[in-house]
Amino acid sequence: MSFDYELEPPGRGRPRTLTDVSFHVPAGRMVAIVGPSGSGKSTLINLIARFYDAASGEVRVDGLDVRGVSVESLRRQIGIVLQDNVLFSGTLEDNIKYGRPDATREQVLEAAMAANAHEFIAKLPDGYATVVGERGSKLSGGQRQRVAIARAILKDPRILIFDEATSALDTQSERLIQQAMERLMKDRTTFVIAHRLSTIQMADMILVMDGGRLVEQGRHDELVTRGGLYSKLHALQFKEPV
Repeated sequence: MSFDYELEPPGRGRPRTLTDVSFHVPAGRMVAIVGPSGSGKSTLINLIARFYDAASGEVRVDGLDVRGVSVESLRRQIGIVLQDNVLFSGTLEDNIKYGRPDATREQVLEAAMAANAHEFIAKLPDGYATVVGERGSKLSGGQRQRVAIARAILKDPRILIFDEATSALDTQSERLIQQAMERLMKDRTTFVIAHRLSTIQMADMILVMDGGRLVEQGRHDELVTRGGLYSKLHALQFKEPV
């Protein structure tokens, strides 16, 4: 699979955004995508969710080329939690129900509890009727993330995408988000983009991107001992202080 954001073919000195990327993920597995900034991690996710289509090759889900199904049908199967999630200026309950408007109050509460969001919501004067403000401005970053995860839990997707979901949070908020993510990932196919390698060491598969190419893939223990890019990134992050 290859892809380039420019309409014209890549010219001299300008490589494709993605070049000859190929991998297979069995259903229900957790896949981590790592690599330097600009290596193609988010582009890869954008192709899975069909925000763009591959220039060559195919993206297949259950053996079907995603271009052969409607975008609406595909995205009903996908839940996405970003580093900066968009909340609209409505109530907390309405924001959680965004992907499933017909959900009952009981289902909303169950999703919020699983996302570690119920406790802070219950303490607000208006509870689930609290208006969050434009883009969730009345909530902290960790609270917005937990609402976004509650939304994904309620939607009950088969495929999950976490794009730097904990990178901008303090340690306590990150721990709560990680707990909620682990509950949500159970028995679902999950893609996690992460800079902090400590958060993805238990992944079933790690894809290492560099310059738009998939340069390594495997489990954490294998990649650390291989001496490639992943091993170098790991050594940088876990370098002992002098």
